[in-house]
Amino acid sequence: MGVAFAERTNVLWIISDDLSPDLVCYGEQKSALQTPHLDALAKQGVRFTQVFGSSSVCSPNRSAYNTGMYQTSIGALHHRTLIKRPLPDGVKTIPDLFRAAGYFVSNGQPGDKPQEPMTRAGKLDWNFSVEGDAFDGTDWTQRAADQPFFAQVNITEAHRPWTRDMTRPVDPSKVTLPPYYPDHPLVRVDWSRYLEEVQIFDRKVGAILDRLERDGLADNTIVMVFGDNGRSFPRDKGYVYDGGLRVPLIVRWPDGKNAGTVDERLISMIDFGPTIMESAGIEIPEQMHGKSFLSDDYSGRSRIYAAKDRTGEIRDRIRAVRSRDFKYIRNFVDDISYIPVNRYTLLAEATVSVIMTHPRREGGGDFVSSLTAGHRPPEEFYYLRTDPFEMNNLASDPEYAEMIADYRSDLDRWVEETNDHGVIVETEKSIAVYSRWLDKYLGKIQREYGIKEVNGESMYKYWMHRYDLE
Repeated sequence: MGVAFAERTNVLWIISDDLSPDLVCYGEQKSALQTPHLDALAKQGVRFTQVFGSSSVCSPNRSAYNTGMYQTSIGALHHRTLIKRPLPDGVKTIPDLFRAAGYFVSNGQPGDKPQEPMTRAGKLDWNFSVEGDAFDGTDWTQRAADQPFFAQVNITEAHRPWTRDMTRPVDPSKVTLPPYYPDHPLVRVDWSRYLEEVQIFDRKVGAILDRLERDGLADNTIVMVFGDNGRSFPRDKGYVYDGGLRVPLIVRWPDGKNAGTVDERLISMIDFGPTIMESAGIEIPEQMHGKSFLSDDYSGRSRIYAAKDRTGEIRDRIRAVRSRDFKYIRNFVDDISYIPVNRYTLLAEATVSVIMTHPRREGGGDFVSSLTAGHRPPEEFYYLRTDPFEMNNLASDPEYAEMIADYRSDLDRWVEETNDHGVIVETEKSIAVYSRWLDKYLGKIQREYGIKEVNGESMYKYWMHRYDLE
């Protein structure tokens, strides 16, 4: 590259599990939680407000933003794939591209003392195999003298099961719930525990940034903090609504560029890799789907694309196109409910049990009841300016027919041009391997919980008892 190591810019990704923009600096949950370290970072950097994953569950989305390619194009679309295959010819991971440019690449997970160097490998969860080691180490301190680094720090918060924040408990009465959930004490407690995990994540971010400063690296390191997908709640994580796709992104540039500003450009997470590659002077492969947003004259994407495929044992195929104001969703499998419930979601998410036992579900007519309806429409269309929670489906409204036709055609084009692997039927062997692993995993949880039969009623009773709400 013709640039001495000491002159090269470092890159630090700090990644949260299952985090939506539920931070004070995003104007959310102000009365309920505190995120002082992330709020301070937002003042030192740029807060991006319109950032979306190409999937809303970890393994396909991590596969996408770590390659700059849509997971649907590289055979990494199903969560979670246990029989893994190599990437298509010519496709490299972002860490590999940095390594080839002379960077030390690391992936670590902070322990009980996040202010110290990391010795444990961080979450990977890629739906493809790689030759050799995906990373060189677990911490930037392991690099050679004056060698630039690209470090990923993967923090487990805010992934279920929740860990209590005993330093600052969140009051369930002060949280703000999305309108697509029942305002129920159990949902409020569940949400408050999520926000407590967000606070723990915030403190870990603070400790890591303090160490970067102590190591004398803050002035030569691009810092990016984001969630790997949206929050772990029904209709959020694992779906193509904004609650699962939209993530926070805070970027602090070494030169203090645009400090304290807000960037409202429409950005896909597959753009992260090309952006840091450009900043490091690394050539961006032509076939890469991601685009760098480093330039001020780049206006952002006009539309972003997202997908949902098999999640756990539930076979599915959903595709979505989102602009700033509208979202078009196509449900290729329409004979299941909006939120297909399985043993995993019931054992993991207390809010699911509330939806399953919702008292108005038999009569129908209300939105919560519709979540467990037996069928979902083949198409959905939402006007996001007036309906940010995507609750009023306009797909059959003649006023929007012409616009829907445009989005429909655009999705067909994207599927064709990106070689969407969703048309390829996953092998029974691949699903069976995952099913055996999941059955063993969930069986252990079920025994720990003392639950004989997993259904809405049994889990509702369990969670009410566990959260002392009986």
